[in-house]
Amino acid sequence: MEGEKVVATNRKARHEYHIGERFEAGIALQGTEVKSIRDSKINLQDAYCTIENGEVTLINCHISPYSYGTDTNHEPMRPRRLLLHRREIAKLKKAVDQKGFTLVPLSVYFKRGLAKVEIGVARGKKQYDKRADISARDSKRRLDRVLKDARNR
Repeated sequence: MEGEKVVATNRKARHEYHIGERFEAGIALQGTEVKSIRDSKINLQDAYCTIENGEVTLINCHISPYSYGTDTNHEPMRPRRLLLHRREIAKLKKAVDQKGFTLVPLSVYFKRGLAKVEIGVARGKKQYDKRADISARDSKRRLDRVLKDARNR
């Protein structure tokens, strides 16, 4: 990702959901929100996206108030509009209308000075899927550790 500075990632989303198609969207922000995001004061933990009236909205995304801001600081939990092309919104709407799919923000980053959100069309994982992912990750770690020890001898 040349020229991109990742500010925040939603690690919980990758654990809770199977991520399908991904989209890049701009965010409509107010004054001090950009400065707070640059300071990595953003939390995507419980955030999700909705589509209403042909607009995609980011809900439950917490951007902390800017520490050097005045009384005109932004509201931390306000819904934020995502900027996408009409065709992309129609594609997302079609995907979300299918049972079990939702829109989840995966990361926030800056691209050429503009704040962007990567959103994914996601389907919830079952408990056994989560366990399988954890065991696969643990076995990969063990294997990497063994290979590293073998190389160092």
